[in-house]
Amino acid sequence: MQVEKIASFTVDHNKLKEGIYISRTDGDIITYDLRTRRPNKGDYMDNLTMHSAEHMIATYIRSSAIGENIIYFGPMGCQTGFYLLVRDEKPERVLNILKETLEKVINHEGVMFGASAIECGNYKNLDVDAAKTECRRYLDILNGYTPDFKYE
Repeated sequence: MQVEKIASFTVDHNKLKEGIYISRTDGDIITYDLRTRRPNKGDYMDNLTMHSAEHMIATYIRSSAIGENIIYFGPMGCQTGFYLLVRDEKPERVLNILKETLEKVINHEGVMFGASAIECGNYKNLDVDAAKTECRRYLDILNGYTPDFKYE
């Protein structure tokens, strides 16, 4: 059996910078690579940060103006970002909603979303402040450049 290399493995991760990229398009579904950290540089999200940001961003973005078109949001196993799959939305709109979502996390008051044994399989490994710090970091990156959504 011949196995084909998946699309994300064809990108030179040593050249990848923080930002937002279109990883692939499947019909009307676009997979975004939300790269919060440079790969292979030793600066990775710890599990607490990754898990916490996932809970907060996923909840807010699914409640946003494009919430009905969100297919999936979740962390990359390499701990350098997240994947966001969106149906039938323009990249510029997704970027604007993502920035609004990050602001909502940063300004969140109250408890962590999904922080109970009923809602999460590792509910003790969550921290609102860790999510806020990561979201601030990523929002600063996104505000610091104009993306073309293409891998370099």
